[in-house]
Amino acid sequence: MNANETHCMQFLREADPDRYLSVLYAPEDKRGALAALYAFNAEIARIRDLIRDPLPGEVRLQWWRDLLNGREHGAASANPVAAALLDTIKNHDLPQSAFDNYCEARIFDLYDDPMPSRNDLEGYCGETASALIQLAALILDADTAPAHADTAGHAGVAQAIAGLLRLLPLHRRRGQIYIPADILAAVGCSAAVLLNGSDKEAIKRAVDAMIALAEEHLATFEAAAKALPVSLRTAFLPARLTPTYLKKLRAAGTDVANDTANISPLRRQWAMFRASVR
Repeated sequence: MNANETHCMQFLREADPDRYLSVLYAPEDKRGALAALYAFNAEIARIRDLIRDPLPGEVRLQWWRDLLNGREHGAASANPVAAALLDTIKNHDLPQSAFDNYCEARIFDLYDDPMPSRNDLEGYCGETASALIQLAALILDADTAPAHADTAGHAGVAQAIAGLLRLLPLHRRRGQIYIPADILAAVGCSAAVLLNGSDKEAIKRAVDAMIALAEEHLATFEAAAKALPVSLRTAFLPARLTPTYLKKLRAAGTDVANDTANISPLRRQWAMFRASVR
């Protein structure tokens, strides 16, 4: 790894332990590129934490979009994640459209607009978590990866929904709603109830419906994963932790809206190891 890639690994270790751990299972010559991709995701994911208003967040996102489209505002070398990502995109011929769509989807994070529907949620997950898996697969094996795009799609949606549910306490404090309006309506909940916590059982029904949606995509992924070539399996390792998180979310019951459903580092490492040898 070069200095920029090493920086990405160090940043990733704290910012995204799941993906950091998965990189360690990748072939040595692919680790730097994967770290750059995942560090980029971590940088974008934390924009909401660094701003008070959406406009500065959009400016940050636009800086990344301009950078990746060759219209940088300032030297990329000053940002090791940006420099490493540009090298990764060039060296592995990654599609620019995937990054454009990713950044466009991430604009939703900056505002408090409710997620309109299940289709919108699946689209958001597809352009973010699923896209990361597909891009990681291209880094690992560009010739084989396109044939498994659908598998990456389902894996990413399941992984992203579990992640959104784990962050439900944080989102509620911010006033953000990722549970789609049509799912809330179907279970007799509402955006107001979700945010003010006035009906714990209604919130639990909404969470259970989201878990069921994640499990639906997870089942499709796991059935298709049997055909994954060894060369691509590292790209899917973070998504392999989804069953562990969903189990934790179910066990949390009505506390899921107030307490983040985390797992211990040791349990994470064990689940990742089991997935790597499956």
